[in-house]
Amino acid sequence: MNYLAHLHLGGDQPAQLLGSLYGDFVKGRLEGRFPPEIEAAIRLHRRIDVFTDSHPLTAQARARFPAERRRTSGILIDLFFDHCLARHWHDYAAEPLPQFTARVYAVLAEQPELPARLAHIAPRMAQQDWLGSYRDFAVLEQVLWGMSRRLSRPQLLNGAMAELERLYEPLQEDFRAFYPELRAFARTQVQPWVGGSEA
Repeated sequence: MNYLAHLHLGGDQPAQLLGSLYGDFVKGRLEGRFPPEIEAAIRLHRRIDVFTDSHPLTAQARARFPAERRRTSGILIDLFFDHCLARHWHDYAAEPLPQFTARVYAVLAEQPELPARLAHIAPRMAQQDWLGSYRDFAVLEQVLWGMSRRLSRPQLLNGAMAELERLYEPLQEDFRAFYPELRAFARTQVQPWVGGSEA
């Protein structure tokens, strides 16, 4: 899953929101590198990724792409599923999406030290409302362009937007079937907040 889904699933407290994002920027062993609540959220992020990557419904979604696209199909599904979540946010959350994303950006802005790459992109993420902009399908083309620049073989994403457009309806059905199962899994994994309120 991509940024928005991890933030939605990882718990509502500031440290949990931070750890949900850190999971994409922090690799390797943790053991005290961050406060315990952040490390717990990073571990949850990793468990969510394992659950997603091994689930039959995501395998079904990957199989919808042509064979030559299978190598990058996981990236495309993560991105498209965030689009589906943003577009249908009201089906999965009581808090309006603009209010949720503003809260995330505020937490990032208040954190004095972020992992290096996240520190670099966090101001742009807030300024351009990356999380909320996923609602607009056309925005995915810009995101794919940015992703391709980080690949050693950027041509791997050539034509990806056209394929997502062609597969829009079946992939949306895959998301609607899968996301409730992922939410149920995440709820069993989120640790109670040490301040006394449940995540």
